[in-house]
Amino acid sequence: MKLEIINPIDYPDWDKLLLTNEHYSFFQTSYWAKVLHDAYGYKPLYFTAIDKGRLAVLVPIMEIKSLLTGKRGVSLPFTDFCEPMIPQGEGREVWEALQQYGRKAGWKYLEIRGGDGLCQPSQPSSWYYEHVLDLSIGAEKVFSQFRDSHKRNIKKAKKAGVEVDISDTAEAMDEFYRLHCMTRKMHGLPPQPFSFFTNIYDHIISKGHGLFVNARYRGQVCAASVYFHIGDKAIYKYGASDFTFQDLRPNNLVMWKALEWYCEKGFREFSFGRTDEGHDGLRQFKAGWGTAQRIIHYYRYDFHQNSFLCLPSGVEGWQAGIFRKTPIPFLKIIGSVLYRHMG
Repeated sequence: MKLEIINPIDYPDWDKLLLTNEHYSFFQTSYWAKVLHDAYGYKPLYFTAIDKGRLAVLVPIMEIKSLLTGKRGVSLPFTDFCEPMIPQGEGREVWEALQQYGRKAGWKYLEIRGGDGLCQPSQPSSWYYEHVLDLSIGAEKVFSQFRDSHKRNIKKAKKAGVEVDISDTAEAMDEFYRLHCMTRKMHGLPPQPFSFFTNIYDHIISKGHGLFVNARYRGQVCAASVYFHIGDKAIYKYGASDFTFQDLRPNNLVMWKALEWYCEKGFREFSFGRTDEGHDGLRQFKAGWGTAQRIIHYYRYDFHQNSFLCLPSGVEGWQAGIFRKTPIPFLKIIGSVLYRHMG
């Protein structure tokens, strides 16, 4: 099998080619590649094999060069999961090609976010949850599977006068980012830089492959989410809210309206994205929508140790307390400096 390295940003009709393999995901698209490249300067290296016009093998990698965190390959940065497309029995050959390239390029490590078909039987470096919902049954049946508490919260938000709009405008992005900064501060994290979201708007939302869903109460946006989609698959990527309005349960109504929209548009699969180990509240929230749960394994191979690493679980660090006390304007500056190196 002959692998070639492709840059999906320049490759003609990459996204049409991607859809020839049923295991495609949004994160493998040229739209997401453009965001990562333009926002942070990462170099796309998509290890690919094409057989008779069909995408047979795909391991999409971004090469990150950083004076702070080293040179490495990640599949893919700021991505919930990026399961390689590997035909059965071909994993070893593909893995050896990746190792050879990484050593020659001087990578510190190679990280695969969802690499069971490539890295097993090696022990995973870390693991996460994903929750997936079948939309093919239609909006009415999808709603019937929700946990009773979710149904009550949706009705509560409606009764309180919360209104939801689905939009692809720059104004909706501005409202989302305002809430994003508030939410990240509450969680003890700096926000992604505004330029990252302008790239999301330019390369994804404005191209018809994503949307904003905002909840308003008495004219004020109190909750917002960002969704991506390609083919017949959609994913919840970012959510944010004003904690002041939590009792109105706007997040429940936002999620339901997004699911309803995707059902009506004929989408068949919806992912609630990644949930870190130990975030039991978020895990239960996602499980309450009638989802199926699966485990995502991450693999990080260290080229100096010639072995896979075991990474610590996503336990909150000491810096979270400091970030919660830091004014948002300073958090924005920190985020604009750090995220490029954290991919």
